[in-house]
Order: sequence, then C-alpha cells, then structure tokens
Amino acid sequence: MKVKTKAAPGYAAVKEEILRRIRAKAWAPGDLLPGEIELAGEFGVARGTMNRALRELTEQGYLERKRKGGTRVRPSPLRAARFEIPLVRAEIEATGAVYGYELLSRRIEAGGAALRALLGLDNDEQLLRLACLHLADGKPYQLEERWISISALPQAGRADFSASGPNEWLVQTVPYSDVEICFEANGASALVARHLGVAPGTPLFTTLRTTWLKGKALTHVRLSHHVHYRMVARY
Repeated sequence: MKVKTKAAPGYAAVKEEILRRIRAKAWAPGDLLPGEIELAGEFGVARGTMNRALRELTEQGYLERKRKGGTRVRPSPLRAARFEIPLVRAEIEATGAVYGYELLSRRIEAGGAALRALLGLDNDEQLLRLACLHLADGKPYQLEERWISISALPQAGRADFSASGPNEWLVQTVPYSDVEICFEANGASALVARHLGVAPGTPLFTTLRTTWLKGKALTHVRLSHHVHYRMVARY
C-alpha cells in the first residue's frame, strides 16, 4: 500500500508562521533568527522557499538582513505609506461634487535648467507643457502644471487634452516603473492665485510628482491644491 506523505508548506504558510512567532515574541525585537538552512530544515521546505518568506518579511519591515550578519527581528517594524497616482476626476466625484475641467495653456518648450536636470534630458529634447484647472461643482479645486517628455512619449504631442486632462490620459495609457513624490507648503504665485481664486502668497498644499519608465523620465507635474484640500494616506 502506498503511504501518502505530507506536502511541504508553501512560502505563504512559512511566512505566516514566522510572523506569528515575531508577534508572539518567540523571537523578540533584536533577536537573531536561526540560519536559513536550519529554518528550512525545521519547516521541511526548500531553502528557496524559506528565502522568499524571509525576503518578503524584510521588505515589509519586520526583519532586517545583513550580509554575513544574519537575519534579525527589527526593533520596531517599518511602516511604509502607500500613495497611488489618483484620477483627479474620481477624487472629486468621490466627494459628491460634479467634476469640471479646463485646459488653460499648451505649448512646446525646453524647460528650465533645474527641470531638465531632474528629468535627465539631452540638449535637443523638448517638453510639452500643459496648465489645467480641475473644478468641483464649478469651483477651483486643483491647478495642474505638467511637463511631458516628447522623446519618451511622442504620442502626447498628438493627444487632445482640450476635453480631458493629461492626468487621465497618463494613468490609463502609460505604464511607469518609478515615482518620486514631494510635498510642499508654498505661498501661491500670481498664476496659481489667479486660477484658484486666492490671494497671492496664500499658503497652499503642493504636490510635486515625477515618473520614470525603466530609467527614462516621462513626466513632471506640480499640483497646487485649494486651501480646503485634504490628503489621506494609509499604511
């Protein structure tokens, strides 16, 4: 009679058990875990399975791994806030307001030295510059000042942004691999003040966001939010 053997646990089950031990303080903060080979033997799994479980727990902030230093429980778990690139239309409609959009300006330009350095542009590369106003129930909500690399996204030069903004076009049609987001509190410039209906110098929440695809810069945007804007992030 053939004897059935118990299947080895998958990496997800291994990962869950390690996390349970960490939370139960079987391995306390700062403790050095047994070696990868020893743990694989204890759990009855391949070393690759154990490596994946430990690697994901490290990426999630529960462990820290050092070459020749082993794997330790972090003194306190790292928590990472997750930011999605939102559709401003959906953001406004989620509040119950009616979304509105205006294309304020569109032109091809070289861009300033600081922006070109940020995007890593060659001397002959051009940018499509757009200024767009997003409205909620007819009132200014967000001013979008965007630069798109024509060499990276030549189709942007042919896109019609008069009825729908570049935010929607980019999110829906263009993949990206890396994002840098910066948050600032700035006094409203004359341009921003005019379009958002505030006094020049009014403190405003500003988002600066740059996206790349495999090392090639795609777009940079400055989003100036109205004084009542509220951002929520979960982690």
